[in-house]
Amino acid sequence: MKVKNIAIVITSLLSISSAYAAEPSNQDLLDMLKKQQAQIETLQQKLNQTDKKVELNDEKIETTVTVIEENLTETSNSKTTVGGYGELHYNNIEDNERIDFHRFVMFLGHEYTDSIRFFSELEVEHAFSGDGKPGEVELEQAYIEIDLSENTTLKTGVFLVPVGMTNETHEPPAFYGVERNPVEKNIIPATWWEAGAGFNTRFSDGLSADFAIHSGLNVPTDGSKSFLIRSGRQKVAKASADSLAYTARIKYTAIPGLELSASYQVQTDVTQGDLGAAANLFTAHGAYNNGNFSLRTLYATWDIDSTEAKIIGRDVQEGYYIEPSYKINPNFGLFARYNAWDNNAGDPANTEKKQTNFGLNYWPHEDVVFKFDFENRNGAHDGSGFNLGVGYQF
Repeated sequence: MKVKNIAIVITSLLSISSAYAAEPSNQDLLDMLKKQQAQIETLQQKLNQTDKKVELNDEKIETTVTVIEENLTETSNSKTTVGGYGELHYNNIEDNERIDFHRFVMFLGHEYTDSIRFFSELEVEHAFSGDGKPGEVELEQAYIEIDLSENTTLKTGVFLVPVGMTNETHEPPAFYGVERNPVEKNIIPATWWEAGAGFNTRFSDGLSADFAIHSGLNVPTDGSKSFLIRSGRQKVAKASADSLAYTARIKYTAIPGLELSASYQVQTDVTQGDLGAAANLFTAHGAYNNGNFSLRTLYATWDIDSTEAKIIGRDVQEGYYIEPSYKINPNFGLFARYNAWDNNAGDPANTEKKQTNFGLNYWPHEDVVFKFDFENRNGAHDGSGFNLGVGYQF
């Protein structure tokens, strides 16, 4: 029994001794506290750094959002505009078949202030330009327009000459027929642009006038195209400016649906110093819309004071057309147009060309049009056939 009791006592003492040995000393506790404090401080520093990064990211996000909002505001209020038009033609006249993307045009404009604006028009004709290629790249308009007063504006740069109906308004949805009328093409000659300065004044509601000083024609003086007006367009490409031109127009639109206009141009020498051939152009047109019915008519004539032009009968060049049309509904319209023109009207021989077109336009949208017309030529040229086309504007 004694031995057993002694064993129990020894075991108890060893346990107590072991327990005391496992307890840390005060120094150990102090070291542990210092170590934990260092860890806590390290964690706190990391948390502070994380907070700063979060704040910085928040600031960056806010800045980005602000920039995006500002850009969206600037875009939505943009004063720069883009537009354009184009037309594809298929012509089948006397079995001479041809398909041509005739025009691809881009507009670019910008409004600097409420009274100062810029407008431009860049065109690619016949799809492909370059040496030996059928097409051309042309700058048809590039001008600054300034409001000088409530009723008067000034434009300066390259602009369309204020003559006829087609020269300034020739987007495909705006006219009937696949091709533009041959009178304004060959006599006026649209599309016709020059460089200079022009004024527009509105005298009252429905009455306005234009006056422009600009570069002029430079017609060839020999060969088959001698004194042909259309061949004299210089297109402001290193154009000779020995002889400037002066154009004036009056327009009346006070009666709803009616437009009456007349233009007159003077140029002291359409050969730009070669022969001293003074020339005058007079045009007059009327357009009337009454409900679904419309009527357009135009007359244009050139008088060239030149012995050389008179010898070949080109001292007088003139033409006219008349075009009634009827809009069946907002999508379909029918038209007929009779054209007569003569670039050799001074010749006693009958050199007048005549052409009749009739067909329809289909507008699936007001800015998109499909066209079909029959064409019959007679007089100094002949042939018949048909034309198909599609055009757009935006």
